[in-house]
Amino acid sequence: MIEVEKRISKKDLQSFDGKDGRPAYIAHNGSVYDVTDNLYWTDGNHLESHFAGVDLTVELGDAPHGPEVFDGVKKIGVLED
Repeated sequence: MIEVEKRISKKDLQSFDGKDGRPAYIAHNGSVYDVTDNLYWTDGNHLESHFAGVDLTVELGDAPHGPEVFDGVKKIGVLED
């Protein structure tokens, strides 16, 4: 069985901000990741630097780590415009 990737619009992504018990999703390079249970993301907040519910592709260009950080994060779909 082939699994179809979930497609998430930028508008829908905004509702997954990790606040008030909502899941925390982020996007990077066209992929959407679930960081809800990630130790470094608390209530949709990553060290007061980044927030869930948005596409972080541009912001992460200045991050102290590379895209390998996503290797340990669950990819849940693809980002649509």
